[in-house]
Amino acid sequence: MFSKSLFEMEFRRALEEELKRQGMTIKELADKAGIPAATLYKLTSAERDVRLSTLKRIVGALEPRYPPFIAVIAAKFLLDEVEGQKITLGDRTCTIRGYTANSIEECIIAAVKAEKDGAAGIVCAPVLASMVEKIVDVPVAIMKPGKKTVLDALDVIGKRIS
Repeated sequence: MFSKSLFEMEFRRALEEELKRQGMTIKELADKAGIPAATLYKLTSAERDVRLSTLKRIVGALEPRYPPFIAVIAAKFLLDEVEGQKITLGDRTCTIRGYTANSIEECIIAAVKAEKDGAAGIVCAPVLASMVEKIVDVPVAIMKPGKKTVLDALDVIGKRIS
């Protein structure tokens, strides 16, 4: 495994061996990891030391933990409707993986866990998005309630106060 060999030999040699093992070029790795090819060439020629953020991207590209997924942080009843569905984003197909949360604390924990699990992005409630964006390094999007959702909630309240 690439991550294990990193600690047993120098970075340049470990990367070259892993690329050879996977039959991948530096250019292909650069595209897959979202890193400029010039940066990888400088790293392999020892012109530059590797940054932790770059190393994470390289390891993520060489050792993907899961198929790409988008994390949705929400209450269980909503996740039951969307979890496991597949969505096509450009040329990638991602699965929707749910992270149940019923409090702000649980939402923060879920965001950190989703990123650690390898989420390509996180979808959450508007009240959480700005907070989540500060603690993760993946794109964050908000779920905007639609008119029907608001009207359904008003209907529930109407029935309770009648």
